[in-house]
Amino acid sequence: MDDSISSRITPSCPPEVQQMLTASWSHDVATVKKLLDTPGRASARDPVTSETPLHAAIRALGPAPSPEASEEEKKEDEAAVEAATATVKELFLWGAIWNDVDDRDETPGCLAARLGREEMYNLCVEAGVRAELLFGLFDGYEELDSGDEEMEDGEEEEEGDHVEIEMEDGHANGAPEDGEEAPELVQMGDKERVRQEEQQANGQDVNSEEYLRSHLTLDDTKLVDEDGNGVMMAWETDIMQQSKDALLPAPQQGKRILNVGFGMAIIDTMFADTKPTQHHIIEAHPEVLKRISAPDSKFGADWEASGPEPGAYKVHQGKWQEICPQLLAEGQVYDAIYFDTFGEDYSQLKEFFTDYVPGLLDTDGVFGFFNGLGADRKICYDVYTKVVEMHLADAGLDVDWKVIDVDLKGLEEAGKGEWEGVRRRYWTLDSKFYPPSGGYTRLCYPRS
Repeated sequence: MDDSISSRITPSCPPEVQQMLTASWSHDVATVKKLLDTPGRASARDPVTSETPLHAAIRALGPAPSPEASEEEKKEDEAAVEAATATVKELFLWGAIWNDVDDRDETPGCLAARLGREEMYNLCVEAGVRAELLFGLFDGYEELDSGDEEMEDGEEEEEGDHVEIEMEDGHANGAPEDGEEAPELVQMGDKERVRQEEQQANGQDVNSEEYLRSHLTLDDTKLVDEDGNGVMMAWETDIMQQSKDALLPAPQQGKRILNVGFGMAIIDTMFADTKPTQHHIIEAHPEVLKRISAPDSKFGADWEASGPEPGAYKVHQGKWQEICPQLLAEGQVYDAIYFDTFGEDYSQLKEFFTDYVPGLLDTDGVFGFFNGLGADRKICYDVYTKVVEMHLADAGLDVDWKVIDVDLKGLEEAGKGEWEGVRRRYWTLDSKFYPPSGGYTRLCYPRS
């Protein structure tokens, strides 16, 4: 891959943008500061390569030196990293966008990871966390418009947005929002976000209401909606198994369990095998509920009647937003709570563990969810892992992340292998923190 300056800053680049990119590439902090007096310059782009000042400052470092490099080479690299760090921090201070993508679909953090530049990668993660937390404080988490709607007379498009991440696969992929204008430190840039570009390229976005109206197709390997979005897939089974084991430390029998999101019944089958004293399921999709009530269902009327007492085994039909207040009113308490819904954004997950988990989880209980927050891009995954950890702590939960290795065999290429018949890959990472779910995922223990 050609990372030379001549390949990234093209002849068609406007002089003022070229000057900004060149100063960033040279780590000329004095010139960078002077040029940043012009609003929006921190997010300037080459019109051909979409190179931004952040990309330029990181790319100029080249690959990290090998362990065999001489001491002199390592010292020279340390000096270059120091200069690059000063440049990157200045750019972030003036509103540079942590997740802008170039023509190679790389964010500055993606580029840093490819070059082995851990220091630069961590700076991008820190900037992303600051941005997401501060945007969340301004106006909650509201879905961004696509940028395609016509503006009314006199209305100007905001410069700053935040990355949009939805629960693409029944698993939390992130938090969309569009709050008030933020300080330049955390402005997220124009509407051409990686998330939006991917979504626009693959068709209509999915939200909860659309999903609940959608026709579903189920076979032995996957559950998809009528647009081909993967709701749940069999390749997740190992993740679910490790999630179950994390949620139910030995001895596993005799527990009180609540699962939000039935899907293909993968984890509920595992829960049922532990012979819980209480097993409650919340499911909202009419077609899934129809399958549950079928005569051959493992979780139909016979299963409900097999509980140790009336109501111990039960499928609650409806949205968790409607069912959970009822459970709280009844005084229900659980040893393990798992959350894995589809078509909802991060704000819904946050509402669940902020408003309901503290009241529904027993003192020594464990809460977990399928951590797919930005799992199709490492930088977004790492940002949201840190964001959710902070929010979980605010909700009174101690967080213990367990790393689960994910075997990507059959998951390498969109439209092939496990992804055949699925519109887009919602997972590209080979490990996950577990809250208790896989790949990069974490266990969440409530504070005593």
